[in-house]
Amino acid sequence: MAEGYKLLKEAATDHEVTILEAGNEIEGISKTVNYKGNLMDTGPHRFFTKDPSVLAFWQEIMPLQGKPSFDDKLLGIEKNLAIGGPDPEKEDRVMLLRNRITRILYNGRFFDYPISLKFDTLKNMGFTNTIIAGFSYLRSIVVKRKETNLENFFLNRFGRKLYSMFFESYTSKLWGRHPKNINANWGAQRVKSISITAVLKNAFGKILHIKGKTEISLIEYFYYPKHGSGHFYKTVAGEIEAMGGKILFDHEVKGINCQKDSIVSVTCKNNNSEMIIEGNYVISSMPIKDLVMAFNGNQKDKNIERIAEGLPYRDYFTVGLLINELKLKNETSIKTTNNIIPDDWVYIHDSRVKMIRFVIFNNFSPYMVKNINEQIWIAAEYACDEKDDLWQKDDSELKDFVINEFVLMDLISKDNVIDTHVERVKKAYPAYFDTYDEFDKVINYINKFPNLLCIGRNGQHRYNNMDHSILTGFVAADIITGNISDKTALWEVNTEKEYLEEGKKDA
Repeated sequence: MAEGYKLLKEAATDHEVTILEAGNEIEGISKTVNYKGNLMDTGPHRFFTKDPSVLAFWQEIMPLQGKPSFDDKLLGIEKNLAIGGPDPEKEDRVMLLRNRITRILYNGRFFDYPISLKFDTLKNMGFTNTIIAGFSYLRSIVVKRKETNLENFFLNRFGRKLYSMFFESYTSKLWGRHPKNINANWGAQRVKSISITAVLKNAFGKILHIKGKTEISLIEYFYYPKHGSGHFYKTVAGEIEAMGGKILFDHEVKGINCQKDSIVSVTCKNNNSEMIIEGNYVISSMPIKDLVMAFNGNQKDKNIERIAEGLPYRDYFTVGLLINELKLKNETSIKTTNNIIPDDWVYIHDSRVKMIRFVIFNNFSPYMVKNINEQIWIAAEYACDEKDDLWQKDDSELKDFVINEFVLMDLISKDNVIDTHVERVKKAYPAYFDTYDEFDKVINYINKFPNLLCIGRNGQHRYNNMDHSILTGFVAADIITGNISDKTALWEVNTEKEYLEEGKKDA
């Protein structure tokens, strides 16, 4: 989407843009659905980045609010808002500035996410666990393991005790495999430089007022569209169409047609009929597994197909619950509507349940909840495989299953549930095991087609954040316009050791 906007905005006279969308709306895990007036994201995405081009893109499409939002006015909260920015009480095309609060729920107690060093953390862990964790971490400093898997990656950074408390069971639920059976690249992609050492440095730096680099885990705010993530991308889609671009819904790509090493057209299915669409460049965000299998003719490669077919994914579903009360109490100093807990997400580290986390939409945007003054709109999130029993449940069964998990953890009462809604997303999380060890061969195969550019999370089979995915789109556009000559630049996005969530700043 971002690449189409960039091409039309910067080189409209030279390029025509046609976007093929397999579904009947702007899809993916950035979709927002309207369920009886309550807005629900399929995986809310915080809008934050250290890349100035991505930030400029966001603010061009949706300027930062210049006046307080409904809840900030109600609670008397002051923020550094944009001078001359739109008023969210009067305008819809606006980015809100939201508090970033995410915690882990473990053994009935809250811990910062990622783990931070402060008195509450030690108190909630208890004396015995704190001592064990401390000695375990000290041992990890001396005894380093070869990072042949994700378990060793975590053990080297946190020690055995903290790993068992905050990483082992959660990671197993998310990926459906124990960390010892997952490639360490997952940790390199998602954890980057976060470690206990970094936490210690930052904690003592704040105490002693020492200026230094702040790790990305410590960002306090993020941007968020007034009506959810999907609101932003639907707005971008409208801009693309206004500039002459075409968006064809229900056009699923089924074939990639080549002449020698160049793609000349794609075959897509629409309403049980096939049509061929020609183009000079193909920008693909479809799962690489599907892309490789779609090649026609003598460009098919059995070995590459084997690798692509073996690339694993985790599917995702989320169940929204409209409730009257959440049993978790707000014991922070942060003001919220109806004094609910202030978290955007709560990560569930509880081996009794399959839930990985739940969202509180009231805290993402007050405009996503129809009756913000009286009701709480939450959504439980799950990762599974299409063949799993969990995925095979119908919506009614899933709703009962999710409610029972909340009740088991004593987070809600059944009689407080007003309504529920289910959303599913296939291939939401590209995973780093099975044939992924041979993925370089797939990249080499794709790179031999000079006019094929793979972008995004599924397009590169890389667990990118949203800003990384947008950056790949920008790079693809720059390759087409000649501003970047080397196609390999596409695969270099999100490979640096620093995480692309937040710029380093003075502590």
